[in-house]
Order: sequence, then structure tokens, then C-alpha cells
Amino acid sequence: MAYTTINKSTDYFNTVTFTGNGSLPRAITGVGHQPDFVWLKDRDTAYNHQLYDIVRGTSAGVLYSNTSSAEDSTYQMSSFDSDGYTMGSQMGAVNENNKKIVSWNWKAGGGQGSSNTDGSINTTYTSVNTTAGFSISTYTGTGSNATIGHGLGVAPKIVIVKNRTVTKSWGMYNKNIGAGNYLALDTTATTASTSTLWNSTDPTNTVFSIGTSGWTNASGQNYVAYCFAEKAGYSKFGSYVGNGNADGSFIYTGFKPAWLLVKQTTGSSQNWYLWDNKRDSFNLADTPLKPDENLAESGIGSYKIDMLSNGFKFRGTESQINASGQTYIYMAFGQSLVGSNNVPCTAR
Repeated sequence: MAYTTINKSTDYFNTVTFTGNGSLPRAITGVGHQPDFVWLKDRDTAYNHQLYDIVRGTSAGVLYSNTSSAEDSTYQMSSFDSDGYTMGSQMGAVNENNKKIVSWNWKAGGGQGSSNTDGSINTTYTSVNTTAGFSISTYTGTGSNATIGHGLGVAPKIVIVKNRTVTKSWGMYNKNIGAGNYLALDTTATTASTSTLWNSTDPTNTVFSIGTSGWTNASGQNYVAYCFAEKAGYSKFGSYVGNGNADGSFIYTGFKPAWLLVKQTTGSSQNWYLWDNKRDSFNLADTPLKPDENLAESGIGSYKIDMLSNGFKFRGTESQINASGQTYIYMAFGQSLVGSNNVPCTAR
């Protein structure tokens, strides 16, 4: 059984839910760490998903996972705090009075970081957490094939890049679909092929590669990159094939998922779906959100899964998450039971 370096997953990722009070600025606490990447969504209203990170900084503004829009400096995080964050005075879309809000929070290096010079393009800043396998980098594109240092010490399985300067989709590299392909976080499109996003080159222990696409590397334009490497007992980024049955496929992760993102990569175009263990605190978990749409929970419908002690299992026949013979990718974060010597132990 694999060794895990993470005994308490909430030191590195945690979901927090709260009710808006209409008063800003507002401090949100109870995260369990200083979050360096905060993703917020109003659960009751069709407002955009709002994404902030400490590397772009408090003056940079928001990115929206469900749109291709450039960075919007109208909405700004006031501060990233030791046990949460303080929302700025313009963040009303995630603090309307009596509205339910969800906040997903990841810890990188605990600050803005410094320039990483491992690649042919030096990053402006890189904040990295090698224990949790997560780094955030900002850089300026050159328009020529290049490499970017990620700081993780192992090759990331997922790289998500967003152009901050102009309107471009969110590009995702995923080890399970290969470096000659990509997905877009803000669209329903299935896997597409190109060499211009990732230069058809998988990441190494030190760098990830980018091509000449405006999604990842237009000359003079600014970018943010979120890189994720798997860590036993805490994170798993894989794929599965649906069976179209209410007694659905079981996917082993080695821990109980606390956050799960799923996307169909073959067949028809489908949305991204996202569950967590705070909005669905017991099985069946059936209230996903869609990262590629601004819909409230009530506008999405019931897509049923069980979050189990060592993985997850589909309990519905919906083609969006469990079509027979179709392939899907997933990202999961969570917490294994840990026995002696930091070895994940079997379920109890």
C-alpha cells in the first residue's frame, strides 16, 4: 500500500459553505488553512463561478470558470487570511443576503512565491506546495514553443491555463487524454486534438510545455497556470468507462472523495459536473454544480453518485456521467484513513 504524506487533507483542501449577509467586506473563516486558490459559487442564483488566487494577487481580480472572459478587475479579493479570506467590497455575487454560497479552497505555497527559472520562460511568480502536489504560476507568453517551470518536483497530471489578458477558453492538459489533446473547462466540448496548446509534449518533473496557441502562449499576454500532481491518500486524477446502469461503475481512488469533478471526453458534448461532501454530506450525493455554466443547483437536476470510503460509484443512468462505453476523466480530492507509518488503511 502506498505511503501518504498527508494525514489531514483539510490542511491543503477544504470546502466551506456559508450564507450571504449582503455586507461587504466580509471575512470568511473555518477553512483550516490560508487558501491560495479560492473558487466561489452562489448555489441559489445563476451567477458566474468566481476564481481568485494569491499569485495573481488581490488587485488582479476574478476569473470565471464558466466563461472565456479575460481577468475582471471589477471584483477583487481583499485578502487571503490564516484561516480563510476576506471578500472585497464588490463581491456581492457571492454574498447576497440569505443566499447559499460554496467555497472550494486549496493551499499552495502560502504566499505569492517567486520566479521559477526552470523553463525557457521564467514565471513571474510560482507558489508551490510539493506535499499536496499543487502549484500556481503566472507568466507572460512569447508566441513561440516554450516550457514553464511548475516547481512540483514530479510531473503534474493536470495543467489548467487561462489567458488573463484577452478572451480565450480555459485550456486543460490531462495525462489521461495526452499532450496532443486538450479539454476546455468553460465548454461542453469533448477531447480535441492540437499541437499548439501543449506542443504535444507531456510535462516533466520540472516543466510543462506550451505551444503557440493564444490559449496558452500569445506574445505579450499574461497567463495563470494551475498544476496538479497526484498524492496517495489525497488526490487522484484518472478516467473511467461508463456502463449505463443504475448499478454504475465503481472508481477506486484510495480515499473518500471530498471534491469530485467529472467530464465526458468521448461521444457527445456534455457539461462538467462537480460534487463535494459539504453540500452533499451523505449518500446519495445528487446536487452537482456545473463549472462551465452559471446555473444554480436547482437548475441542474439530480446526477447521483455515492462517495465511498475508497472511491466513488455512479447510481444513475444519466449519459452525462455514465453512458455505456463512453470515457470520462475525473479529478478527486479527499482523505484516506491513515494507519501506522502513514499508510492508507482499508475501509472500516
